[in-house]
Amino acid sequence: MLVNDWVHVFAGFFILLSLALGVDSPSNPLFVSRYWLFFTAFVGANLFQYGFTGFCPLAIILKKLGVPESK
Repeated sequence: MLVNDWVHVFAGFFILLSLALGVDSPSNPLFVSRYWLFFTAFVGANLFQYGFTGFCPLAIILKKLGVPESK
């Protein structure tokens, strides 16, 4: 997988996890605190700014770990 693929995987995972931990409902056994929704907003804001600037901290880390940028 390429850097861009991993960025999408991490973003999707963190959004789903933070929603599971932050949404309070009687059927949600994973609820911890509503403050987890701030993490969801943080991930969304990073994705939004990446669309305009092309800057992504996770992509920089993945490149340093040796994940290829292209095939």
